[in-house]
Amino acid sequence: MTTARGLHAHVLETLGQRIVDGVLATGAVVRPELVASEFGVSRSVVREALRVLQSLGLVEPRQRVGTQVLPTSSWELLAPTVIRWRGASPAYFAQQRELLELRLGVEPVAAALAAGVPSAPGPGDAVLEAARAMLDACDAEDSRAYLEADVRFHRALLTGSGNAVFIHFAGTVEALLRTRTSESRDTITRWTHDAASRHEAVALAIVAGDGAAAGEAATALLRVTRDEFIAEAPGS
Repeated sequence: MTTARGLHAHVLETLGQRIVDGVLATGAVVRPELVASEFGVSRSVVREALRVLQSLGLVEPRQRVGTQVLPTSSWELLAPTVIRWRGASPAYFAQQRELLELRLGVEPVAAALAAGVPSAPGPGDAVLEAARAMLDACDAEDSRAYLEADVRFHRALLTGSGNAVFIHFAGTVEALLRTRTSESRDTITRWTHDAASRHEAVALAIVAGDGAAAGEAATALLRVTRDEFIAEAPGS
């Protein structure tokens, strides 16, 4: 039997994905009674789903109008849930480019800060372990292991900076990386030994305590990744 939480999650996921996909366009009115009828759920389940969508900036209740879908400019674009929905939508490549450009302004600074943290053990140890796990995954052609190591790498990099805002950003980056698991255009063939080696270069600089080199290596890593996505984007 489906629980109330399961029903709520199903309604939320479906409505959120429809909005991000453009099936429910900006300005469309979401009518709770119709949603309740479609999904066979109570109005309270629909209201709770709409409250979550409102907190994410996707909808807004308006007097004498109802709950309206808001434009992309109102969405919480750094929220992991919104990132996941956009990652499964036609906005996949746009989101990758946008967030890679943001990461270019964040992760090199985080790498430089992490390099300044005393070792034994320090953040560099976790970053280096993850980078070498990526190299091992390449040798084994194990895309799942590569992804998990990649997530560990960037989380360790950001949390190792000691900057509370960067640490919070780690969840955003993880959500972005995980959108790649369902993207058939982004397979193990792109997760190359060269890419893993660029991650290792960042880690080695952090372990060496060389902030300038760590920042430069992180910049190079993200620029290559950004350029690859731009080259592969439809219409490029």
